[in-house]
Amino acid sequence: MATAFTQDESDQDFRPLTAEEAREWRDRHPQLPVTRALMWEVLVGAVVAVVAWLSAGRAIVGWSAAYGALAGVLPAAVAAWGSARWARPGFPAGAALAGLLLWEGVKLVLTVGMLWVAPRFLGMPSWPALLIGLVLTIKMYWVGLLWARPVKSGQMRREHTDGC
Repeated sequence: MATAFTQDESDQDFRPLTAEEAREWRDRHPQLPVTRALMWEVLVGAVVAVVAWLSAGRAIVGWSAAYGALAGVLPAAVAAWGSARWARPGFPAGAALAGLLLWEGVKLVLTVGMLWVAPRFLGMPSWPALLIGLVLTIKMYWVGLLWARPVKSGQMRREHTDGC
């Protein structure tokens, strides 16, 4: 008969890492640079806008695709900036998670807001082109993260925090 582990049994197996073990773990698991993923989004957005413009032969289609890409890139950049501020060393894990959720909410509101005001900037946008630009840009974020080379912890800019 299988026995279930209780919280006390699993706590006994836990051992905190030493400073050297933590350093080795960071060397084996380098961080992925979010800026590279954002740069892939910008690149794809520009390509989608040009292809839309050339394939449709109308400028509004290209501008709509470009605006859709911007509606994906700009909120993602704001959310990445805001989330990174909450994920610095010294912040409690719960605060980092709360910050991530907060900035994901900000990203969602910014994206919906940009879609809402699109007719003010574009007149009568081509909604299919705008949404294609948005979707392809958002999906490229994950491809950009997969293609991005991890950065070794020693190569990253070190930031000093006071633990708050």
